[in-house]
Amino acid sequence: MEWENQTILTEFFLKGLSGYPRLELLFFVLILIMYVVILLGNGTLILISILDSHLHTPMYFFLGNLSFLDICYTTSSIPSTLVSFLSKRKTISFSGCAVQMFLGLAMGTTECVLLGMMAFDRYVAICNPLRYPAIMSKDSYVPMAAASWVIGAVNSAVQTVFVVQLPFCRNNVINHFSCEILAVMKLACADISGNEFIMLVATTLFILTPLLLIIGSYTLIIFSILKIPSSEGRSKVFSTCSAHLTVVIIFYGTILFMYLKPKSKESPNPDDLDATDKLISVFYGVMTPMMNPLVYSLRNKDVKEAVKHLLNRTFLSK
Repeated sequence: MEWENQTILTEFFLKGLSGYPRLELLFFVLILIMYVVILLGNGTLILISILDSHLHTPMYFFLGNLSFLDICYTTSSIPSTLVSFLSKRKTISFSGCAVQMFLGLAMGTTECVLLGMMAFDRYVAICNPLRYPAIMSKDSYVPMAAASWVIGAVNSAVQTVFVVQLPFCRNNVINHFSCEILAVMKLACADISGNEFIMLVATTLFILTPLLLIIGSYTLIIFSILKIPSSEGRSKVFSTCSAHLTVVIIFYGTILFMYLKPKSKESPNPDDLDATDKLISVFYGVMTPMMNPLVYSLRNKDVKEAVKHLLNRTFLSK
């Protein structure tokens, strides 16, 4: 390791699964396959949402943003993680770590806000269908999506700047697969209570607030669905938001389990707990973006029809 004085750090060592070469090889294969599925699945959703005129609606505009977001989020960390699995030198430069922290947090925050926007879209579509074209016009949903990206970028920039200004001394071993902001903060040889407070405020604003919007929207949606007399009508209306609700459960369920689960102070085997946390992080970082296009394609008739139409047009053109 190279150092300029004792308090200036030039690189981090990513611990990951060091010491378990067989596990590293296994996870390299699994994560590589998942990453390819993420690129193909989300890329296909973006493509059909652009090419099929029937999908030029607010819901599919948000879905296209979500797919692009998932591609950006995984690309910010997965390629470097795959390289580290096969490399003996598992290091990342300080600047590279800062960029990875910024991108990861920005994409995560943006997805939280975007899922809240999508819930509001479903609420208006189901509870106020006659006013839907006026409320969710292009002049409304495009700025809503743009605001999600801006909020994510600003929140991440602020938190990343505060973290990189911390003194790290000689401790440069990140007990993680990538530069996750909480893992990096724990390395600082200074009081991080200010950073923790900023993160708490940001979490409340950009994670819990969208979650409350989602819960409120779906509460009103459920009440509206229950007022529909026929079971067939209720099923048809619920099918329009079931895919989004499934994605929300997967996304927020993993976040809440990972960050709000109680920490055991007296653990008989801390290494096992560390490994569990890392595997949960991989699930959050890879499984959720991989599941999104699968959920929307399997549970959405419009997407299925668009895919069939695109395939038929491709084959007929040949």
